[in-house]
Amino acid sequence: MTANGKTTARTQQAIGAVQETAGRVVDHDRIAREGRSERAEGDLRQAAEKAEEAVRR
Repeated sequence: MTANGKTTARTQQAIGAVQETAGRVVDHDRIAREGRSERAEGDLRQAAEKAEEAVRR
C-alpha cells in the first residue's frame, strides 16, 4: 500500500465518519447518507490499495 493511497483512504474514512455523526446529531438524513457514502468510498480505496500491494508481491 502506498503511503499516499493509504493516507487518502484513511482521510476519506475519517471525513465520512465525522460527516455521518454530524448528520445524526442534527437529525439530517442527507448529511448522514453522504457521510456513509464517503466512508464506504474510503473503505473501497483501502481495499484496492491492499489488492494492488498483494499483486506486487
